[in-house]
Amino acid sequence: MDRLVNTALTAMRGAMARQASIANNLANVNTVGFRSEIANAETRWIQGDTFNTRAQASEQVIAADMQAGAVTQTGNMLDVAMNGDALLAVQAADGSEAYTRRGDLKLTDSGLLTTGDGLPVLGEGGPITLPPADSVTIAQDGGIWIVPQGGDAANPQRVDGLKLVSPVGSSIAKSTDGLFRETNGGALPQDPLATVTAGALEGSNVNATAALVQMIEASRAFETQVKLIDTAKQIDDGGASLMRLDA
Repeated sequence: MDRLVNTALTAMRGAMARQASIANNLANVNTVGFRSEIANAETRWIQGDTFNTRAQASEQVIAADMQAGAVTQTGNMLDVAMNGDALLAVQAADGSEAYTRRGDLKLTDSGLLTTGDGLPVLGEGGPITLPPADSVTIAQDGGIWIVPQGGDAANPQRVDGLKLVSPVGSSIAKSTDGLFRETNGGALPQDPLATVTAGALEGSNVNATAALVQMIEASRAFETQVKLIDTAKQIDDGGASLMRLDA
């Protein structure tokens, strides 16, 4: 009897984990450059000195959907949409190098270039800091061009360049902070072929309709396991009644 109850319990935990993943995707349906998480269930046998007779369900996020989101023209020259599979290098909150598709770039009062969520953008020599300028534009190759204050608008100057990388041929994984990292803790090299589209933003690739359907499926799977536990209780009560002796 305990086998049925424990199996149903682990399945309930898996359904809850799947619900959490789907809820996170739905919460980021409007987040710039967001990549939806892919959760999957697998069987894990309980190891022991005898035969493997018990298995548990394990549900976890195994990857991210790297399909491109819709690109919208914004007209803001600090907005960039990465083309192809390119990723933008940023400095994560823990100081490590990480990668994102988020391209809603902003300038702080000190001239530091950051993403929309405040992470410093990395360039050719570290975090990008721009001097005061009349205009800032980003070229297709990621180069950053400015017209210094009071300078000639016909002669912009290149001051830095976005660090654009490609995940092809490397192993990357999505972290809990939504950023991608090299799985061995290293840094990806600059990709000279990577390009961006300035004045545009790539939206989230979450399909809200599909996510809602998945949430309903996970909810029904949870309810099925609850019914199994209730059935196990009924079977246990029935067995106890058969073994009860009348006084």
